Amino acid sequence: MAILVNQNTKVIIQGITGRDGSFHAQQMLDYGTKVVSGVTPGKGGIDIFGMPVFNTVRQAKEKTHANTSIIFVPAQFAPDAIYEAIDAELDLVICVSEGVPTLEMVKILAYLKDKKTRLVGPNSPGLISPGICKVGILPGIAFKKGKVGVVSRSGTLTYEIASHITKAGYGESTVIGIGGDPIIGTNFIDCLRLFQADKQTEAIVIIGEIGGTDEEKAADFITKNVTKPVFGFIAGQTAPADKRMGHAGAIIAGGKGTAAEKIKAFEKVGIIVIYEPEDITQKLSTVLK
Repeated sequence: MAILVNQNTKVIIQGITGRDGSFHAQQMLDYGTKVVSGVTPGKGGIDIFGMPVFNTVRQAKEKTHANTSIIFVPAQFAPDAIYEAIDAELDLVICVSEGVPTLEMVKILAYLKDKKTRLVGPNSPGLISPGICKVGILPGIAFKKGKVGVVSRSGTLTYEIASHITKAGYGESTVIGIGGDPIIGTNFIDCLRLFQADKQTEAIVIIGEIGGTDEEKAADFITKNVTKPVFGFIAGQTAPADKRMGHAGAIIAGGKGTAAEKIKAFEKVGIIVIYEPEDITQKLSTVLK
């Protein structure tokens, strides 16, 4: 069993005719993902990789019965692309676009409240249920079907830690890159709830980073709601105060959001902390066969 994406996922790519959209469309198709169409306003009627391109998401959904969209458009157009996918009533929308204005995301989250769509991102590398479906820019070679669920605010650290899990033979049930922006559609707690309910997932890895309080909130949720072993890694342990490191959300302000605070919150509730990505292999061996 996988969460969010599986063998029934049918994907629309918004921005498929652009450089990034076309490149990753081919990568997803090669992985075996059911990419069924693309959307680029003004280019409806053409084919790409043997798939039709439509002017609107609604047209694409009606013609292909897609249930998922991934957005590869410049940041200034991403909010409209997200709204369009929500209005088409897709089940899942993943936004890869980086630099979406925070105020726009506040409005989008309010708009989502009574809608059926789940948004992952923005600034997300996507997600993968290994051997089944990949929606995003995650390199498929790093993952293998298995029993460890991974949820991450980072991008490349996701691949690195997952590769160690893969090499150790445990593999992953689903890996989700939730995005590193201050305001995102799906957070740690949302993913923890799904992993807790997933029978295939036997352990969970949280990859956090400095900035904000999402990791602390996740720790509080875990102590009350999660019975599976949880492992945690915090990026930015040597980051100087008041400096943004990588993601828009990774900034320590007013002494809050430090790696030390997050690690302390993890340890307080029994999350097994790892300090180097390669340490995950030995840590997992203490609880998994």
